[in-house]
Amino acid sequence: MGHTGHSPIEIAAYDPAWPARADTAMAELRAALPGVLTAIEHIGSTAVPGLAAKPVIDLMAAADDLGAVETREAALARLGYRRHRNALTDRLLYVREADGRRTHILHVVTTESWPTRNQRILRDHLRAHPRDAARYAELKRALAAAGTAPGDYARAKTELIQELTDRARARLGLPSVPVWEKEG
Repeated sequence: MGHTGHSPIEIAAYDPAWPARADTAMAELRAALPGVLTAIEHIGSTAVPGLAAKPVIDLMAAADDLGAVETREAALARLGYRRHRNALTDRLLYVREADGRRTHILHVVTTESWPTRNQRILRDHLRAHPRDAARYAELKRALAAAGTAPGDYARAKTELIQELTDRARARLGLPSVPVWEKEG
């Protein structure tokens, strides 16, 4: 495996403790931002029972006003979440680390966009279709085994994620939208 100075992608076997870790984090966030979040859910691969994943808890929350979340960033910081600046304009992103490793990622989106968010739609699809979840796990393990750089990892998963998300959106009567979002 060629070493180019990046740390390898870590794909862990499914951990039954992940949902409880997500529940704890969601309860902390609700308490820290009372009346600000209209919804919050566990998303990403750690939210799909049996799916191998990077051991990072992904959460998605909705707010009527993203500005109201920005004004409460001190409360988020007390929980260890720091703002991750990127090129995405339709959401806020916060990262929580422990010992220099990401443990949680919080996506905050608008309440209006919540029902059609690809991450929620894909999670529900993978929960309902174990064969697709197995295909996704296999791809992730192959990419990790090949020593794929973290910057290329998300891009390398895009084709399969797009296929599965398109299928799930079509079932819901929703049009296809690109899943690849460059975090800039």
